[in-house]
Amino acid sequence: MDHYTRSARNTFAGLVLNRKPFVTVDAPDWEQTLVSGRALYVVVRGDEILFDADRSEPLLLAQPMLGGCDQAHLEAMLLGDDEECSYFAINLDRLPTPTAQCLSTLGTFMPLRQHAAVLPAQMAALLGYARAIAGWHSRTRFCSLCGHPTTPRPASLAQVCTNPDCAAEHFPRINPAMIVLVHHKDSRGDRCLLGRQAVWKPRVYAAISGYVEPGESAEDTVLREVMEETGIAVRDIRYYSSQPWPFSGSLMLGFHARATSTRIMLNDDELEDARWFSRHEIPALLDSGELILPAAETIARHLFDAWYAGDDFSS
Repeated sequence: MDHYTRSARNTFAGLVLNRKPFVTVDAPDWEQTLVSGRALYVVVRGDEILFDADRSEPLLLAQPMLGGCDQAHLEAMLLGDDEECSYFAINLDRLPTPTAQCLSTLGTFMPLRQHAAVLPAQMAALLGYARAIAGWHSRTRFCSLCGHPTTPRPASLAQVCTNPDCAAEHFPRINPAMIVLVHHKDSRGDRCLLGRQAVWKPRVYAAISGYVEPGESAEDTVLREVMEETGIAVRDIRYYSSQPWPFSGSLMLGFHARATSTRIMLNDDELEDARWFSRHEIPALLDSGELILPAAETIARHLFDAWYAGDDFSS
């Protein structure tokens, strides 16, 4: 399996969408697009997405359904076009309170994370995209150059400074992060290194992760983070797949690596615990509940599953 296929299988990845359907657009054309029969709106509130009243399906609203909500569509951000529909995100966090309250009456808000693994892949990817953009939109209320408020630019994800003497354009940013499943094989068998943070649910262990810092490659980050957090040195770092993670605005770059040492030393406060888990003991630990793996929608789980299945990581 090639790298793209692996990445496309990760939840929130593989979205097939023309993200720039407009080369140029003037105000009348843009407003006409917003009210066309092809327009569908994803409503986002923090980490939640508007679902139907039965909480069973995401509620993608046609423009007439927004009619009583004080022209909420005029605040929408273009996500893209799939030749059948044009998709937009509406971020409740930046709407006037009456408009936000009106939209809230149209359905029920549900945590995206709670539903992502069971949604069709393209729907999960679309909603993840909307959540990521809305999160950036909420964090970009003011120009970082002059401090004036920003406003969305039509037909774009950009935010534009409202100060005419500045007029800077701000575009969405992502935070690159690596996550690595470290493994080691010796006379005691094949083992993997998993750690846990104190804020996680009890007995949940996952691969080691951390943000890429300025002046680092992703592989540099693998070496540094594993050493800083566990005292383990690694080699043979191999890229596996990637996953956009909408809740933190991150791009998770997944790797496998082989350990050259096995003595664990928790050198900082990042991890509460780290352990080597041998392949033969994992089923019993899972059955007893002593070990709980990351959820199915995470790249952390995919990295573990690939190692456990015996993937040779050669491509």
